[in-house]
Amino acid sequence: MTLDSEKQAAAQASMRFVQDGNIVGLGSGSTAAYVVRFLAERVRAGLKIRCIPTSNDTHELAASLGIPLTTLDEFQSIDVTIDGADEIDPQLDLIKGGGAAFLREKIVASASRQLVIVADSSKLVPVLGKVPLPVEVIPFAQALVAKEIAALGDTVSIRRDSSGKPWTTDEGHHILDCHFGRIPDAATLARALEDIPGVVAHGLFIHMANVALVGKDSGVQALHAPQS
Repeated sequence: MTLDSEKQAAAQASMRFVQDGNIVGLGSGSTAAYVVRFLAERVRAGLKIRCIPTSNDTHELAASLGIPLTTLDEFQSIDVTIDGADEIDPQLDLIKGGGAAFLREKIVASASRQLVIVADSSKLVPVLGKVPLPVEVIPFAQALVAKEIAALGDTVSIRRDSSGKPWTTDEGHHILDCHFGRIPDAATLARALEDIPGVVAHGLFIHMANVALVGKDSGVQALHAPQS
């Protein structure tokens, strides 16, 4: 299987976690887009669900495919959220945020009874940190936050759009991409980032995922979070 085929296979496998009557969180990114399309097929076949998108892009895609949408204002408890990830470690801790929607993704995941991650096999890592860790900051504090994060032993760069301007999230914030390298203690780093004034969110998702469905050559592997 190609990586794209693995994404599709994982997205298709996630359909078994969605039941009639569910409130469903919709993730963002290329793998989550496959989830939206497969859900749309089930909706056309009669599945009754309402979905909460985690980005403007996902909202537009889901609406265009006829998926009924709702909001956190209406429902603060979500049955299942299906989302992608940039990295998945053996404990199912994650780095997310390559698509810049991790703030809303984390909010929706925190309100979910179950978080199902779908991914291709390249996203599995023994230790988090191969990819840069995104940190969402308010523009006013950007330079200060970058200095504080660099003091943690990191190289920091601001994410920019195709025109060279700072990338602006759906919430109007900027993103710092932080190159920590290996992150052996993700929970400690997460707390250190959260203590910096001006940080809105970071892309570490610690003890949030319940199941990861990972496309492999032989099919889809289901990985489960360790029992606490």
